[in-house]
Amino acid sequence: IPFDDARLVDSLLVRGIKVFTVKPAGWTSLLVSLLPFIVLIGFYFLIMNRMTNQNSKAFSFGKSKARLHEASKSKITFKDVAGVDEAKEELQEIVEYLKDPNRFQRLGGRIPRGVLLVGRPGTGKTLLAKAVSGEAGVPFFSISGSDFVEMFV
Repeated sequence: IPFDDARLVDSLLVRGIKVFTVKPAGWTSLLVSLLPFIVLIGFYFLIMNRMTNQNSKAFSFGKSKARLHEASKSKITFKDVAGVDEAKEELQEIVEYLKDPNRFQRLGGRIPRGVLLVGRPGTGKTLLAKAVSGEAGVPFFSISGSDFVEMFV
């Protein structure tokens, strides 16, 4: 019975029915009604804290695992690469562009967005990439293909 309905209580008393009422404690009913919101807000802050924490592995799927190899420390050049003459010639053009972009831009040339090196393991793809980095004097970022799959799938 709602405790604030005075007409109902009066109607019951007139008919001779004994009525006992107990007011609920204010803080318990408030706690019961607010508990789901408190749990949701707590869960939200927990998730946000984990996402911003650098040491968290649970939500690190969007973070890059690339390793930086400084160009100044790497002394690998095209002289160190043997056996892939066609690929080496193509990559030397990119190195020339990186060294002097104005020469190519005057002719309407644009730098490629990337280079896809394809081949079996051990054929020198990484060595070619490090040679481009060493010749052009730019940093080399190393990342494995499985890291991309983890990031985008």
